[in-house]
Amino acid sequence: MSESQSESSPLHSDSAVKQILLTLDARPGQSFIIEDLDEFHVLIRADEEQRVKRELEGELEKNTYSMEA
Repeated sequence: MSESQSESSPLHSDSAVKQILLTLDARPGQSFIIEDLDEFHVLIRADEEQRVKRELEGELEKNTYSMEA
């Protein structure tokens, strides 16, 4: 296993979530994607995995319809 593979974590998502990940990754100083593998998979820095999951969860909550006023 190469050094970059041992410090990376694969992430599987649908295409909509992947677009959110690409947008988060494009923020200045926020780069975490090592490689865009295909339509449903990206390879991210292992040390950023928890932060990325938290940020993604926050973005998904913003885009969730709620009937609460």
